[in-house]
Amino acid sequence: MLKTIVTVSGKPGLFKMISQGKGLMIVESLVEKKRIPVYLKDKVISLGDISVYTNESEAPLYEVLNGVKAKENSQPVALELVNGKPEELRTYMMEAYPEFDRNRVYPTDIKRILGWYNLLLSIGITEFDPQKDEEEKTKTEDAEPKEESKKTSKTAATVKKTSMTKKNLTAKPSVGKTTQRTRQK
Repeated sequence: MLKTIVTVSGKPGLFKMISQGKGLMIVESLVEKKRIPVYLKDKVISLGDISVYTNESEAPLYEVLNGVKAKENSQPVALELVNGKPEELRTYMMEAYPEFDRNRVYPTDIKRILGWYNLLLSIGITEFDPQKDEEEKTKTEDAEPKEESKKTSKTAATVKKTSMTKKNLTAKPSVGKTTQRTRQK
């Protein structure tokens, strides 16, 4: 789910990617449900591509969001984000995701992550793990082809019948066609 949700530089909030063209992308605001164009000059980053510095390397954003979700019991963050002091934010993040790097993750980054978490919860997105999203997609895809296979077998039988009747109606000897082709060469 996080792969289709993007952040656009210069525009507040999060957006859902609707369609993509050569130099243009259409996104829809998650809060206002208003569609806007985004051009090549704008920086667009998918939440699925964002990672957070940890003490050893980097962690994907969904792991951090799951840590916050576990700390808050799937409730919005109660910490005041606008006027939060840097030490309060770092302490909160240490409780939610202890592996994060205190030196390279700035308080503004923590505010942004917690704000995204609150926004995603407010619109009803509570699962951040991409593996669970893929499992749900495969379950729904497995259920759909069974119905489609019945439709395609009926369609294939209909196509065979119509092609056979067309051949019978328009059957001409192939000798004339090969003669015309050889004359053209």
